[in-house]
Amino acid sequence: MALRRKGRSAGRRAAVRWWLLSLLGAGAAVTAAAALLAVALHVSASASAGSPYRLAKPREAEELRWEQEFAPPQLASPHSRKLDGAAEDEPEKRLWLPAPSRRFVPCVSPSLEYRRPEASRGYLLVHTNGGLNQMRAGISDMVAVARILKATLIIPELDKKSFWLDKSNFSDVFDEEHFIRYLANDVKVEKKLPKELVKAPKSVRYFKSWSGVDYYQNEISPLWERRQVIRAAKSDSRLANNFLPPDIQKLRCRTFFQALRFAPPIEALGNLLVERMKSFGPYIALHLRYEKDMLAFSGCTYGLSETESEELAMIRGNTTYWKVKDIDPLEQRSHGHCPLTPKEVGMFLSALGYPSSTPVYIAAGEIYGGESHMVDLQSRFPILMNKEKLASAEELRPFSQYASQMAALDYIVSVESDVFIPSYSGNMARAVAGHRRFHGHRKTISPDRKALVHLFDKVDSGLLDEGKRLSQKIIEMHQKRQGSPRKRKGPVSGTRGSDRFRSEEAFYENPLPDCLCQSNDSSIINI
Repeated sequence: MALRRKGRSAGRRAAVRWWLLSLLGAGAAVTAAAALLAVALHVSASASAGSPYRLAKPREAEELRWEQEFAPPQLASPHSRKLDGAAEDEPEKRLWLPAPSRRFVPCVSPSLEYRRPEASRGYLLVHTNGGLNQMRAGISDMVAVARILKATLIIPELDKKSFWLDKSNFSDVFDEEHFIRYLANDVKVEKKLPKELVKAPKSVRYFKSWSGVDYYQNEISPLWERRQVIRAAKSDSRLANNFLPPDIQKLRCRTFFQALRFAPPIEALGNLLVERMKSFGPYIALHLRYEKDMLAFSGCTYGLSETESEELAMIRGNTTYWKVKDIDPLEQRSHGHCPLTPKEVGMFLSALGYPSSTPVYIAAGEIYGGESHMVDLQSRFPILMNKEKLASAEELRPFSQYASQMAALDYIVSVESDVFIPSYSGNMARAVAGHRRFHGHRKTISPDRKALVHLFDKVDSGLLDEGKRLSQKIIEMHQKRQGSPRKRKGPVSGTRGSDRFRSEEAFYENPLPDCLCQSNDSSIINI
């Protein structure tokens, strides 16, 4: 309880400081007493280990009076706070209600025929690729591949050469001991190759994307006859989304949602950030994919200056493994292929009915263009928080130079949020959405970007006003996009070859029906 009270108190003071700064940014008049409060809160930020907001000296009665008198009412207490004075109103309650779960629960235990790992035929080395969630999906696939191949899996090597140049090792991001222990009945996992095999010849292969069991048994398994070690040069999307044996699908879910727990220091700080966000009341986690790498990759330059657009084009041209260099940004946006801008996200949240006092956690790296592109969103929702505002520099220091570890903190806060909204359907959005489905279909609103930009363009051109009519249209089009249970979508009609597999809904985004069952089903075996 003491830890919870400290976290809530810290969160409230962080919010007050941010609230005052946002008022200053908007040009609002701030009283001398409120300014003194901001200074007092700033000075108190780095007292002793454990809570970055603890005062360096005992708090005086006058200081307490300032906080009580000048803190905005919605931040005064997590128990008494009423969003815009209407926390008890039914319409507002509905904003936070999760989609009906229809009694779907995880069912990932293996079948009665499932056996412990057989004698190992050889060792499987894995080189992951991409950002945090692309690597997580790849690792989960490779655990299943190791099971199919009857191989010993060596702890995967994380990608150190991608856009982020993150030097983290597996144990820096994930709980390595838990990973090995949890999968003991599925796959034999070792931390390193035996010394005698470190310099031995290896069979290096790019496993075929979206492959089934037959491919690994017929084309990859025979490689053990010539080599004791097979190295998978890439790990992403190496297993099909659908039509795999039920026990393999359940193993993928056990790995992704349970075995790949984050390293203890990340879990500890991530949970503390959740506590601090919850101290404000219910909150939205917004995965705002308005970052340099995403905009450069997608070629989306709407709302950017000419200089910014040219910089992104240069990055895209200089990144060798990004195959598409020339992109029409207007066409991308009209087809819904661009992340929503911060301004568009603000319009979207307002249209859905969320009041301006709603706490919003920005789950993202550095927003491209900085505060200049955040003005519109901040003006609508002043309580914008992120890990840098919720935690002290000292708390973040062990993780701040590592993109994957910082992304893991955002992941934890996003999974535990009352509402999750991604501005783009990238790897993190899919992973978090799947995790929230796995844990009871928590409310996840997926913006219909193609339809939204069409409406927003009408607003910009004066053909449609912001207000009740726009709100009704947006609410109606998102009634069935809030994370309710449904079967995973198959390929888009008419697609062929690799495009067919690419158009399928990702396995980890929606593990139903493979790993979720209705609780009145007598065949369910839960773990």
